[in-house]
Amino acid sequence: MNRRACALITGALAATVLSLAPQASATPVPQPQSATAETREAAHRAAAAPETLATLSRFFSREGKVSLTAARPRIEGDAIPVSYLSPDFVAGKAGAPVARLEFLASRAVASDGQQAALWTARTDAGWQVVNIATGDDEFRYAQLGAAKLPGGTVFREPQIDAWYVAGGDEVLPLDEDATRAVGARGTTLAAYRQRVTTAYGDKLPGSAYAKGGKAGGFAPTEADTARTATVRAASAPAAAAPDALPLVGGAAAGALVLATAGALTVRRSRRRAVRV
Repeated sequence: MNRRACALITGALAATVLSLAPQASATPVPQPQSATAETREAAHRAAAAPETLATLSRFFSREGKVSLTAARPRIEGDAIPVSYLSPDFVAGKAGAPVARLEFLASRAVASDGQQAALWTARTDAGWQVVNIATGDDEFRYAQLGAAKLPGGTVFREPQIDAWYVAGGDEVLPLDEDATRAVGARGTTLAAYRQRVTTAYGDKLPGSAYAKGGKAGGFAPTEADTARTATVRAASAPAAAAPDALPLVGGAAAGALVLATAGALTVRRSRRRAVRV
């Protein structure tokens, strides 16, 4: 059994449900193409809202590592943009960038040092927190990418939980999964496009695979299922998996199908379960 399967069994099956304060209905809307000062500030406000901090207290205290009253979560630093592999790039659309903005992430820290990433996205009700994920992946890989290829675009290929940085004609790996995919020295942008088109080109929206109900085009990865704590809408259909992958329409579209009113399902991180 591989380490992802082990983590899924030891972590993801132990789910805790937390309630959020009622909020306005949130449905998927197009996300901005880039993060501006205005969008960063809006995302930060959503992350630092009193109701979000109250939910974070319950999130951090769920395993008894810290008490509910002692958790005292805080938001550190600015919200950062998080990009995922673009379906237009996979489809070979002329001029399509390798990645597109999926959400903004804010770092949440508890009094005992636990960390989580708050994913915020634009909805028809404004900028809202749509997901909470344990650990610091988004921030760590942003720093690694900036150091490895200054000015490059850091992005995730969620189907294999791989992180890269791309710039010019280069695609360089930032973690073990990406290294296995493109090699330690990385690959060219053209070669990377060929790889992902071969892997996912027949699974894009509108394909027979997508129409077969595979999470709208892609089945959720164990890493997503294990790491994320998605805010579910009470009215969301049962078939809408909380970890629907972004080539179906974006994390903002996938996660926002579940919106922000209702319950928060908490699962352990694959990395936390394996490495801690």
